[in-house]
Amino acid sequence: MIDTVSTDIGEGEERVRLDVADGIAVLTLCRPGQLNGWSWESTRQLGLLADRIRFDPEVRAVLLRAEGRAFCAGIDVTAPGGGITGESAAERTRNYYEGIRWVHERFAVLSRLPQPVVAAVQGYCLGFGFELALMADIRVAADDAVFALPEARLGVAVDAGGDLRIAREAGAGWAKLLALTGRRIDAATAERLGLVQLVVPPAELDATARALAAEIAANAPLAVQGIKRAVDAYADAALPAALDRVAMTAALTLTSEDAREGYTAGAARRPPRFRGA
Repeated sequence: MIDTVSTDIGEGEERVRLDVADGIAVLTLCRPGQLNGWSWESTRQLGLLADRIRFDPEVRAVLLRAEGRAFCAGIDVTAPGGGITGESAAERTRNYYEGIRWVHERFAVLSRLPQPVVAAVQGYCLGFGFELALMADIRVAADDAVFALPEARLGVAVDAGGDLRIAREAGAGWAKLLALTGRRIDAATAERLGLVQLVVPPAELDATARALAAEIAANAPLAVQGIKRAVDAYADAALPAALDRVAMTAALTLTSEDAREGYTAGAARRPPRFRGA
């Protein structure tokens, strides 16, 4: 696992880039060659940059976007420090549990910003990418966007709370259907379920999302931030306890034999043979 304490981003090691102009902080996933695959380091950088945004008096809205043809295709299995070790299964489970809780805390730094966050999503938005998009207050999608939580197909639980947020936005039935099957949905379906608020042609995505962020930024900051806090207080009332359960379930499944089989089968492009162990 990477050094979660460091506050530096090495030259050439950017996973997320921050630019601020005209009252808008733009967070850009900037590894298009890897389809913006997510890693522990991506999580660290996201939390670090979100902390910078929180205390910038010039920032009134945030735009979360990505370079390339995908928003985020999920976990980058090639990233350094991807695996978590331990001398025993119990220690490894405990280490995964604490690592996932840390991810929840870093994601919460983004979702709990006082400034509203608008996400602009194109192409693949899978796994951690989908969960990251769900942290935004408002989502705009290109009509080529594809959403999924494929974790169960790999033998692991959804680990960053995306299924809980789908339940909040679209209802428990849809959360279960998407998370239990790993099924992909298109942007039109995501809009119908309330997981996306606007769908536009790909060529219009960036301009539409930036205009929406600018529209929010033009309003009174105290009113905007108060509205966001009030809505979140209602919508997220039961979330903290549920996320702790998510972290433990994810830790147990990530250290299971089924997870090993799921990733092995995926690499070999064959159906997995799960045993429930």
